[in-house]
Amino acid sequence: MVNRKELNPESSPRAAFGARVRKLREERGWNQHDLAGHVSCSSQHISALETARKPPTLPLSRKLDLAFGIVGTAASFEREWGEMRHGSLLEGFPEYVGLEARAVEIRVFEVGTIPGLLQTPEYAQVLEDSAVHRGAITREQADERTSVLAQRQAALVRARPPMVLVVMDESCIHRQVGGHGVMGAQLDRLVEFAGLPNTALHITPYEIGEHRTFNRLVNLLTLSDYSVVSYVESETQGYLDRELVSVRGMLTAYHQLQAVSLSQAASVGMINKVRKGIP
Repeated sequence: MVNRKELNPESSPRAAFGARVRKLREERGWNQHDLAGHVSCSSQHISALETARKPPTLPLSRKLDLAFGIVGTAASFEREWGEMRHGSLLEGFPEYVGLEARAVEIRVFEVGTIPGLLQTPEYAQVLEDSAVHRGAITREQADERTSVLAQRQAALVRARPPMVLVVMDESCIHRQVGGHGVMGAQLDRLVEFAGLPNTALHITPYEIGEHRTFNRLVNLLTLSDYSVVSYVESETQGYLDRELVSVRGMLTAYHQLQAVSLSQAASVGMINKVRKGIP
C-alpha cells in the first residue's frame, strides 16, 4: 500500500477505466498478481492499467469481464472500452457503421459538405484539422474519425458491393474546402463515383426551394433481410432508428427528393462545370 498511486477517475476515460479495475479487484480481495493470473498477463501490466500508464485493449477488456463475471452486462469493460474507442463519434454512429459494412443498399443525403463515403482523404483531413483548430475536438479524436472513415470506405470494396445512392444538395459542390487543389480532386472523385456500376449520384439544385425534403444528413440502409434502418444526426447527437413506420416515412421522403433532383447525367454536368472554374 506504500506505493499505491491515487487516481482521479474524472481526469480521463483511461483513468476511470483503471480506477474501476482496481475497485473490482480489491472488492474481491485480490492483489495485482491474483488478477494477472486470471487474465494471463503480468502484475506489472495490471499496475500500469490501473494507474492509466497503459491503455486498455479489447482482448484484455474481455478477459477482465470473464474474471469479474460481468460479460455482456451494462457494466462490462468491453462496453467501456468501446465507449472510449469511439469517444469522438456521436451516439448511434458506431452501430450504424457496423450495419453499413453489411448493407446491400445505402442511401445518403447531405447538405453543405461532400458525404463521408465519397470524401477524398485530403478533403476529410481538412475538415478534421479545422475542427481541431476550433477546439471542437482533440487531435486524437480527429485521427480516430479519419480512421473510421477510411474503414467505412474500405468496407464498400468487396466481392458483392452494395448499391450506393447519393443525393447531395448543390451547396456541397460549391463550398470550397481545402483550397483549389483539394476541392478539384474531390470533384473529380465525385465524377469517378458516378461512373461506377453500383452507384447513383444526384444533385439537388437550389431551384427546388421548399421541395427539398431533408435539411440535414440522412442515411438509409437496406440490410440483407430487406429491413431498412435510418441514421440521422445533428451537431451534437446521432440517432439510429429501426422503427418501421418512421423509417418508411423517411424512405418515402428520400424517393420524393430523388424525383425533384437532377438526373445523374445532369448532375455530373453541373459538377464538371464547377470543376472548370477551379484552376
